[in-house]
Amino acid sequence: MPRVRRVRGEAFLALALLNIFVLITGFVALDVIEARPLPAVPNPVTHADGVAAVAPAAPTPADPARIADILDDPMSSSGLEEGLSGYVVDGVTGETLFERDADTPVTPASTTKIATAVTVLDAVGPDHVLRTEAYFDPGANRVVLRGGGDATLTATADPAAYPQAATLSELAEDTAAALAGLGADAVSVGYDDSLFTGSETGPGWKPNYVTEGSTATIHALMVDSGRVDPDVSTRSPNPPLAAAEAFADQLERAGLTVEGSPAEAEASGDPVASVDSMPMSALVEFMMLASDNNMAESMSRIAALEFGEEPSFAGGAAATHRVMDDLGIEGVSLSDNSGLSTENRITPRALVQLVKAAADEPRFNAAVTGLPTANSTGTLAGRYSEFSSSHDAAGLVRGKTGTLDGVSTLAGTIHDREGNVFVFALMANSAGASGPQLDTLAAALSRCGCS
Repeated sequence: MPRVRRVRGEAFLALALLNIFVLITGFVALDVIEARPLPAVPNPVTHADGVAAVAPAAPTPADPARIADILDDPMSSSGLEEGLSGYVVDGVTGETLFERDADTPVTPASTTKIATAVTVLDAVGPDHVLRTEAYFDPGANRVVLRGGGDATLTATADPAAYPQAATLSELAEDTAAALAGLGADAVSVGYDDSLFTGSETGPGWKPNYVTEGSTATIHALMVDSGRVDPDVSTRSPNPPLAAAEAFADQLERAGLTVEGSPAEAEASGDPVASVDSMPMSALVEFMMLASDNNMAESMSRIAALEFGEEPSFAGGAAATHRVMDDLGIEGVSLSDNSGLSTENRITPRALVQLVKAAADEPRFNAAVTGLPTANSTGTLAGRYSEFSSSHDAAGLVRGKTGTLDGVSTLAGTIHDREGNVFVFALMANSAGASGPQLDTLAAALSRCGCS
């Protein structure tokens, strides 16, 4: 589960810098797997001793025997001997370099989100947007807010910020302008959360996930992933109602009089105003960087709708299984799409195949460009620090993290000293498993010299 404080802001900042880097350099995600990771921001990477600024043009292929040897000691001393599995391939050729129980399905935690990212990008494409709409019911003199699954929707935002999240303030201003033409200056507010169906919490979820702030209950209508404040982890007990209350406040700021308290209502007719999310590619990058559970579950339901499945936990899982089948990737069995479920199972081989597919297929690229960077961005920003024995891998490891009680996982890409790039998955299902234990293994690969 992600560190819920700061990570949202760091993810948006990292995403903004990533997009600026793309625009300036012409960098494309297809080249990510062969290139050094992006510059380290907002927490600078320091002292990556001995790493060349530019990888050699033709690195010597890594030796699988050397890889196994370099991992032997840190694996033995990790304390994860019995519950540790992994798979490593050459990032360019796909050649298997290391495997340890690579086809054993284990609990993946939030590395599940790699499968979710590929699924939604396959289903709707990188340019798809999620639309939040306002409807007007003249008979009831009521404005109805209808959610479209955008968990990044927020009340207000800096108009100069990039990427730009959809805001209720913009929606309220456009709604007020539309109602002015209809002669309506005093309205009630309703809200429609009907896009998603099924349970609000997932199979295999622990009761404290919501109360501890790891996720909100799952809804198509919410602001700031259901947080009571964008900068804190605490979640609203009723995210759709909280969103409607925030919208009512913005309507009043836009000059309308709002009567009474928001209540559930059905949206009908044509919307009078709407706001669009950032494109799906940016939503995926944000979801991966921040490990946002609500955005992941929303994406699975958007994919489910596209494939004719129910927009529920079961439908999202079915959509993911369908995409895995289409890609020929075995070893993915899900009950949810955020990775909070203890019932999910994924093999290390499947995770590596997903990362490789995301790098090789342009429409999936955001699943790779969204990977956090060690000691730099997202959920890896606080790892590989100068106080860590893995610090020399700062900036060289990019990976999706996963953490549950007794579960720690990491999957992504690693650069070594000779310019090789590895695609890897390390998965620990063992009491006391932690991210730093896996970081020592990733760091060993980064300093490998494995030719």
